[in-house]
Amino acid sequence: MTRGTGTGGVVTERSTVEARRVAEAVLDPELPILTLADLGVLRDVRTEGGGTVVVEITPTYSGCPAMGVMRAELRAALRSAGFERVDVRTVLSPPWSTDWISPAGRRKLAEAGIAPPGRAPSRPAGPVPLTLTPSRRTAACPLCGSRDTEEVSEFGATPCTALRRCRVCQEPFEHVKEI
Repeated sequence: MTRGTGTGGVVTERSTVEARRVAEAVLDPELPILTLADLGVLRDVRTEGGGTVVVEITPTYSGCPAMGVMRAELRAALRSAGFERVDVRTVLSPPWSTDWISPAGRRKLAEAGIAPPGRAPSRPAGPVPLTLTPSRRTAACPLCGSRDTEEVSEFGATPCTALRRCRVCQEPFEHVKEI
């Protein structure tokens, strides 16, 4: 185990535990009420030969526009904490699932007025079948708790969310789509 930073950017005595603590505190750029750890996209933090901190993240879906910002924010946070050599890697398998959102992350979403996702649909291994029919998602209103809600738009502020409206309290809200 290493602790402290030596000369030339080589980590001489900095622990993987400290690097993980720093990486876990980085906020998601699209849902800044959540950390990357809350969202479940932070897969691994470790040190490799010569003291390089390696961080592995998984996008919420292929083509996620926030990945570049996530990588930059992780590098900046770790460098600010004294880790000069940082390698952020993208891991695509297994693919991210909304089931990876932590209980704390789900609570934070609900407290911010965003309906957390339900259980992700189970699918057999292999290609994902293409369906042209509308999705049949449901979500409880995070404001009043009613399940009598309707989808207003398939996409909310981010591609990972849908815009819904509660038929009881009439308030609009976002819902993180199950993936």
